[in-house]
Amino acid sequence: MKSETNRPEEKFDEQANEDHYFAVKERELIDAMRAEFQKAEITKSAGRLISCPKCTGKLASYSFMEFVLARCDSCAGIWLDKGELEGILRSAARGPLGAFLDRCFNKSTTQQS
Repeated sequence: MKSETNRPEEKFDEQANEDHYFAVKERELIDAMRAEFQKAEITKSAGRLISCPKCTGKLASYSFMEFVLARCDSCAGIWLDKGELEGILRSAARGPLGAFLDRCFNKSTTQQS
């Protein structure tokens, strides 16, 4: 019987295995770096949302006409997200009767039995 390590017909290619090993390790490193970068971007964007764009004050959330708005503690500036101004204007244009009907027929504010 021939020894398993001395087979002349099958040559072991160390270079191919080494390249594969380092390619896998490189991919793992790139994935870890990408995850760290995304975490830093999320933290950076969350930091932007907390501070006032006009001054260095902090923004506090409050509810106005079923919309969540941001108000600065320092300069009292009110900041709206996309579409909030149109929604507020649409609700205000409906008048008191429209607000009453919204309260009566809105499923989220009615009591469930």
